Amino acid sequence: MTTIEQRIQNVQQRIEKCCQNCGREATEVRLLAVSKTYDSSFIEQAMLAGQYAFGENYVQEGVEKIQLLAHYKKTNPLQWHFIGPLQSNKTALVAESFDWVHSIDRFKIAQRLSAQRPTHLPPLQVCLQVNTDAGPNKSGTHVSEVIELAKAVAQLPQLTLRGLMAIPEPYPTYQETLASHLLLKSIFNDLNEQGFKLDTLSMGMSADLEAAIEAGSTMVRVGSAIFGARDPKN
Repeated sequence: MTTIEQRIQNVQQRIEKCCQNCGREATEVRLLAVSKTYDSSFIEQAMLAGQYAFGENYVQEGVEKIQLLAHYKKTNPLQWHFIGPLQSNKTALVAESFDWVHSIDRFKIAQRLSAQRPTHLPPLQVCLQVNTDAGPNKSGTHVSEVIELAKAVAQLPQLTLRGLMAIPEPYPTYQETLASHLLLKSIFNDLNEQGFKLDTLSMGMSADLEAAIEAGSTMVRVGSAIFGARDPKN
């Protein structure tokens, strides 16, 4: 068994244990392997262990890996998720190459993704990124603007609005971390009460996935706990 296979098993065991502790089914939580800065050979090892959903933060790097590993998609349920900040001049590459985008924080980006999504491909699955900490230098739409953005994005023809995503600041205690994730969960619930049919809460990473799952996460984004420490040069 490779190291990556063992690490994926370890992460899955963490997910299962946490779900058991908070009365959830482990099948409710999907694992997204964050493969940014890691070589495509690491992704191939993860696929051998049955992991097929991968997250990339950098457009060009992600597109290169998608092209390099395209042949796997013919026989495997391979999914590519873009989870990093997205600039207007990079939306076409993302719209043409990825299956999911987690980081929509303004309508202009959503409009461009919809307009540039090739019609022969299924609609792009998207999440709205929410700045739950209200930090001035962080990506994400303000909590007070989520509902209006969701209404606008839901009308775009080549996108399917699936849910919300957040990257909260690291907190010193478990309870503070949990409270931040619960805020996103409450916004998610509010949207569904208003008629949206959202099914994805993308929150929780290697360090805080237990708190995120307790709060209701349906997709945890894990990188270093699967692939090992990142090379500082990358």
